[in-house]
Amino acid sequence: MSQSNGSVFWGAFWMFLISILLFWLPGVGGFIAGLVGGKVSGSVGNALLAALLPGLILGAALFFFATAMTGMIAIGVLAGLGGLMLGMVHIGMLLLGAIIGGIIA
Repeated sequence: MSQSNGSVFWGAFWMFLISILLFWLPGVGGFIAGLVGGKVSGSVGNALLAALLPGLILGAALFFFATAMTGMIAIGVLAGLGGLMLGMVHIGMLLLGAIIGGIIA
């Protein structure tokens, strides 16, 4: 019986998708996404690699979209920094969920 090691790509895909769907739950949504993506990744190492990419993409996207949607750059940057802080909270919970998901995989 061969055991599949999982996939970093599919783990990152599921983390990103669930993060987008559960954006309205700032801490818990990231934890759930990390848990599912960590289990799909197959190991703790793969789960940590998969967790970094969607977390950084989400934080950067919040920063750039907030800057682009305002007419004044300074206000957009301040709003974007608030979004970036939410992204940092999300990354922390995503990593915690990924570690636990990688352990139970």
